[in-house]
Amino acid sequence: MKVKDIKGSCPVYKVGQEFLLKDGYKLSSTREVCMHSLASIMPYYNALRFTCPKELGLEDREEPGSACIQCLDPVACTGGGTVVFSLKREPKRE
Repeated sequence: MKVKDIKGSCPVYKVGQEFLLKDGYKLSSTREVCMHSLASIMPYYNALRFTCPKELGLEDREEPGSACIQCLDPVACTGGGTVVFSLKREPKRE
């Protein structure tokens, strides 16, 4: 997962930062991860293990094969930051 864009100001992420979900449940990151963003990602990441982003209506127009998902922070109301993530499934390792 990669931070693609931030609307407003996010106290956790910067554009370009990445983290990884291994085997669909093991979070791997050298940086802090926001629990609110995980709540946004969780309904989709498991489905994306079994289908392509386009079938779910989440395909990133700029990065075909990747899904776009944004965090729950309504920046216009909170003054915080809404983060847009690009999620891409890595090929299975044998």
